[in-house]
Amino acid sequence: MKAAVYYENGGPEVLRYEDVPDPEVRSGEVLLRVAAVSVQGGDLLHRQGAPFEDAPHIVGYQAAGTIEAVGADVTSVRAGQRVVAFMPDGSHAELAVAQEGDVYAVPDELDLRLAAGIPVEFGTADDCLFEFGRLRAGETVLVQAAAGGVGLAAVQLAKAAGATVIGTASSAEKLTRLAELGLDHAINYKDTDVVERVRELTEGRGVDLVVDPVGGSTLEGSVGALAYRGRISWVGQAGRETSPPRLGPLMFKSASLNGVYFGGEMEHDPERTRAVVERLIGRVASGELTVVLDEEFPLAEAAEAHRHIESRAAFGRVLLIP
Repeated sequence: MKAAVYYENGGPEVLRYEDVPDPEVRSGEVLLRVAAVSVQGGDLLHRQGAPFEDAPHIVGYQAAGTIEAVGADVTSVRAGQRVVAFMPDGSHAELAVAQEGDVYAVPDELDLRLAAGIPVEFGTADDCLFEFGRLRAGETVLVQAAAGGVGLAAVQLAKAAGATVIGTASSAEKLTRLAELGLDHAINYKDTDVVERVRELTEGRGVDLVVDPVGGSTLEGSVGALAYRGRISWVGQAGRETSPPRLGPLMFKSASLNGVYFGGEMEHDPERTRAVVERLIGRVASGELTVVLDEEFPLAEAAEAHRHIESRAAFGRVLLIP
């Protein structure tokens, strides 16, 4: 099969398009013929610096396609079925392997390209808002980096739950498009003091909940934007700042900070997270939620896809098509 592989960590230029052996399917596993890969921020971080044991290494942990074969003891899915799957690595290829428990059926009416952008993005946003954020109708939510994968999902889910949604992004164009998805108040963090603007919008009170996939100094701003006894769901370090954020002000607000890692939740509480993902797939299939697609790249151009995401120009999911 063809795959986007690398032999050493580094920038997008380390990715090569090569022939590699087809993966073996073991007991409890499913072999997927990939139709679309949703490139994740974690894929870029892994390529840049995460250790790996096999070389050439195939990065990537989410893809949709059709089941080519199933291993022994697999009973919940069958060959020929349309699915989206989560895997520790291996998505950037024509064929990929996933554990049966990490494979989700895709309804016939749902485009596989859209399905590829659901489990991690929408599952993470859902956990940030509800499982850990304890969001209730009538509350106010600040979504940092609202034009990212988790942000786009969080805006829609929070709005559907009856919240007032404030979001930050780096351009007026992105913020205008976010308004079409339910954003109530837009903040361009490039030219506006986010904390000051949040205070204005909330008449000095602050927000009840912040979804923060950025970390660093942005997380410090999230603390500043909180109301008394507010909550933060911290879900990433997209800002890639190395200095730890100063979180002392949390104490004086009796506020709470939860780290959220949906992959860990999938491992530790698979029954709950499966129900979450299946429900979200159904909501996308019905048209209630939207998977926003940015650009599609052939698998052979995986390096260009990674560069495009790193440029921060993308709005929505960037796909690789084998």
